[in-house]
Amino acid sequence: MTGKNNIGLLSVFDRDTLLHLRIPFSLYLLPVFCFGISQASSVDLVNTLVVFIALHLFIYPGSNSYNSYMDKDTGSIGGLKEPPPVTKKLYYASIIFDITGLLLCALSGWRSMLLLLVYVAFSKAYSWHGIRLKKYAYVSWLVIAFFQGGYTFMLANMTAEGNMHMSWFTAPHIICMVVASLLIGGSYPLTQVYQHKEDSGRGDYTISYRMGITGTFVFTLVMFVTSAGILFYYFSSYYSITQFLIFSVSLAPVMIYFLYWFIKAVKDHANADFAHTMLMNKISAACMIACFTILFIINHVSVK
Repeated sequence: MTGKNNIGLLSVFDRDTLLHLRIPFSLYLLPVFCFGISQASSVDLVNTLVVFIALHLFIYPGSNSYNSYMDKDTGSIGGLKEPPPVTKKLYYASIIFDITGLLLCALSGWRSMLLLLVYVAFSKAYSWHGIRLKKYAYVSWLVIAFFQGGYTFMLANMTAEGNMHMSWFTAPHIICMVVASLLIGGSYPLTQVYQHKEDSGRGDYTISYRMGITGTFVFTLVMFVTSAGILFYYFSSYYSITQFLIFSVSLAPVMIYFLYWFIKAVKDHANADFAHTMLMNKISAACMIACFTILFIINHVSVK
């Protein structure tokens, strides 16, 4: 493509665009996928790997670049302390990544691709100014909690088990979907806690903005405690108390840092910043991935 207003395919993916894709940020969303695999009755390794790559290397980055294009942030955003200027290239990059991810997912079956397509649609509705779910504090929270939480668990578990039918919706699976939604629903407001000024300046009055800094931390604590209580019931009912203890030990570093940060932020709201948020994300992701990896080994390796 040539001309002043045309953008060549290769030129779309310049350094700034690659940064806005924020591919490493997908690591922070990996725990829910790992949770889904760890609780599967069986694992189709090939299809699971295909969906994993499609979601984490293409769909999530595509959503990131589209959100950046719509938001036109100048301050820190998740995974980028100093985001480069926003250009039209981000829009094209998001479309290319979405299409690639969906086509890749089709290799695991049309049902998986359809489920992923629904995720992409709501992701776009979250950011697109024509709908802009993001500007509605509680609606946007519900959408993110469900689609990055319970819905992603469902996609991962269904793919692993090779069961894309209504029969999949059993009590254990539904409980896990609720837990995944609560975990994401609890952590999501924390990712907004340092963006109140910029978000509200665009007219996006997020749930974190509505609750305030202290309220955000309290809300997150309630969500985590609630999810832990449900997991206690789940593991003790369908597995063993040992698995809940593994979860509790894994969560301990997360809770220690969270309470430390909570106290600092209450004393001085300036501590509710990008650096603390990213460190919280890293600790949480690392601990939860380790937890669900251990549970996967217990459920699918040690028993054989």
